[in-house]
Amino acid sequence: MELTPKQIVHELDRYIIGQEQAKKAVAVALRNRYRRSQLSAELRDDITPKNIIMKGPTGVGKTEIARRLAKIVKAPFLKVEATKYTEVGYVGRDVESMIRDLAEVAVRLVKEERYKDVYPKAYEAARKRVVDALFVEWKRNAAETPEPLIREEIIKEIENGKLDKKIIEIDIVQAPKNIQVAPGSGNEVNIGDIFGGMMPQRRKRRKITVKEALNILLQEESDKLVDSDSINSEAIARAEQDGIVFIDEIDKIAGGGHGSGPDVSREGVQRDILPIIEGSTVSTKYGLIKTDYILFIAAGAFHVSKMEDLIPELQGRFPIRVELVSLSEDDFIKILTQPDNAILRQYRELLRVDKINLSFTDEAIKEVARIAALENENSENLGARRLYTVMEQLLTDISFNADGSSYEEIGLEIDKDYIKENMKKTIKEINLKKYIL
Repeated sequence: MELTPKQIVHELDRYIIGQEQAKKAVAVALRNRYRRSQLSAELRDDITPKNIIMKGPTGVGKTEIARRLAKIVKAPFLKVEATKYTEVGYVGRDVESMIRDLAEVAVRLVKEERYKDVYPKAYEAARKRVVDALFVEWKRNAAETPEPLIREEIIKEIENGKLDKKIIEIDIVQAPKNIQVAPGSGNEVNIGDIFGGMMPQRRKRRKITVKEALNILLQEESDKLVDSDSINSEAIARAEQDGIVFIDEIDKIAGGGHGSGPDVSREGVQRDILPIIEGSTVSTKYGLIKTDYILFIAAGAFHVSKMEDLIPELQGRFPIRVELVSLSEDDFIKILTQPDNAILRQYRELLRVDKINLSFTDEAIKEVARIAALENENSENLGARRLYTVMEQLLTDISFNADGSSYEEIGLEIDKDYIKENMKKTIKEINLKKYIL
């Protein structure tokens, strides 16, 4: 059973604070995909995804919502920046490359799933090759020991990780280098892909650690056990039916009263993006991909330009409009403490590596949130990213001096007074800006 919209929102709540309207919009869009898949083939072909456009300042969760959404459903997901593309006729990346990149993501996703299925066999084959490489040396040191016992001993040492750093010589398949089709285009061709099986695989003898050899050989053996053609066909189907493309900075290619200089091709980029979103067929090295059923989510701050500055045809292809609100001081407190990847937890775990047990009092957390909110208010609004700026300033000395040399874990509690003392300069600048404003 697919996730319901409420379950999707619940999953998003684990990582993203607030923005309920945006969460509901993407949850419904995702559920509609499941609903569509349950219809008859005739009706299914007529129903296309309702694309979403998000408006909101930086750091409020636009990209994170789309990324987490793709992770929930294990869908091929690609984030692109609209400003990276140029109109046809200019040197640079063409808009069709976003679909080619999505195909690469889909292939990687399917490969990982297939590799998991064949992992036991592939690992056993890779380990056997490593054991063969080690056997000669071990046999020399234990000439009287029967071969099976030597091999068992080597396997035991490998499994215990005792040989991870031991250097061995082993033959490894040398992958052909990619050649760039046109400078700056981002389009690359693999010679091996062009000639297929006509060119024999070149092997190179390398000296590497046992651990590295196991990883490389595991990849080689996995490739032998999976069918690349079936991977490619499934990846194409997944990209077409489940793919999500997140187009960031779409406001930067909107009009907004600029019509000369380097911005002259912006409307051209919009017109090039239009057929991709409306539904077209794009050629990739894995096969043709129809873009009709790919879900497109666009986002932008729209400070200078407005959504209405996009060409009408493009606006029409994004029927769902969502406005994300700026984050408040209360939101910052929640971001610091509540999500599964809460910022305070991240710093706590980082410093724990060097045996520092970091903790914050409730008053200290409120003070960090207050400073971040004031900074956003008095200068550029960076959203939740401002919290990282404040935290880095606050913990620079602690992070610098922590070296893990202590035998026992050192408890370190950050309180409000510590923050005021270490953030004096920042707080003073905030107060000055208030008066200037």
